[in-house]
Amino acid sequence: MRILLVEDEAGVASFIKKGLEEERFTLDHLADGREGLDYGLGTSYDLIILDINLPRMNGIEICKSLRGHGVQTPILMLTARVSVKERVTGLDAGADDYLTKPFAFDEFLARIRALLRRKQGLRVELSLGDLKINTQSHRVFVGDQELQLRPKEYAILEYLVRNQDCVVSRTQILENVWGYDFDPNTNVVDVHIKSIRKKFEEVTPQEYIRTVRGVGYMLTLN
Repeated sequence: MRILLVEDEAGVASFIKKGLEEERFTLDHLADGREGLDYGLGTSYDLIILDINLPRMNGIEICKSLRGHGVQTPILMLTARVSVKERVTGLDAGADDYLTKPFAFDEFLARIRALLRRKQGLRVELSLGDLKINTQSHRVFVGDQELQLRPKEYAILEYLVRNQDCVVSRTQILENVWGYDFDPNTNVVDVHIKSIRKKFEEVTPQEYIRTVRGVGYMLTLN
């Protein structure tokens, strides 16, 4: 799952980034409001987190612009302000939820999961044949055998399951699992795919991941 965070307070951004990456989310972080809007308009995200006070363009303006351009991605607003009027302004601008700083990370994470469930139509489990992925617990099973995946391996597999029977390129995987700050010449995707395949081989003869030469990878039963 790929999240855009637009937050100019370095301490808050670091706290959020560390926590969400530990929860196996992919996070793109920007500190400038106008840049945040450009990324929100030009990139497909599962969730957008906006601070209110930002350089060049505030969170309310970003939210209004995103909604005005037809972006329906769930938006969580963050602010140190506590007035009811300002919360209403944020929600009326198109935000889906509102959280005041400082906040407990457990509550923050619960709100994120609730927004993502709403977007997915309460779909918590993803599957393909005997492969089952719980997107809340991040546990993966093939039949009754659990695969012990590292965070990036899990993120790759979830992305492939969400795009099952479709070919995804290495660049698409890099963008959605490592975020915008990646080396396009790296072979890290191939290394992780090899590791995932090895773990599949330990529990099932089914080959789930197909290599499409010159293009990328596809998760399929065919």
